[in-house]
Amino acid sequence: MANSEVHTFEDEWYIVRYSGEIPEIAFNSAIHYLSRAQDGPHLTLSEEQNHLLKKAALDRYHEIVIRDLLHENHQKPIYRGIKRSIDNYHRLRKFCFRQQLDPGETREEAARLLPLFLKTEVDEVKKYHRPSIINCTYSELQQFAEDLQVPLSIELKRLSIFAGTDH
Repeated sequence: MANSEVHTFEDEWYIVRYSGEIPEIAFNSAIHYLSRAQDGPHLTLSEEQNHLLKKAALDRYHEIVIRDLLHENHQKPIYRGIKRSIDNYHRLRKFCFRQQLDPGETREEAARLLPLFLKTEVDEVKKYHRPSIINCTYSELQQFAEDLQVPLSIELKRLSIFAGTDH
């Protein structure tokens, strides 16, 4: 591969890895640009290059799922809420299914972080008498917990800290 082609590939990898909220779009755009776009370099990507692009998208998904399960992020501009983590986790699973990847690392870390997030949130709502930052319904949270294979505390359902009306 010529030096300019290496740089072009690296640029596209960077775009995928540090893409916004939907890494799969950046991944598909990179594949298209690199191999099929009229104005692209018309590369024949190797298995390794394909893998690197998939891994970049997977790493970005991991980052954005976990970002919103870290309670300490809730006052930072990067924070989008637990609902966004749920949505991004579903997108990750679909991407992994289509690309024959394992979302296990993200599932495991999310499963570890979700109970910590919820405990911290419940404790802070009680202690500071503030509105909750949980921006999903109980049903959405319950489904997410089931997807992650994490039991939810029954105490959560009794608290009025959920968005929507199904709590």
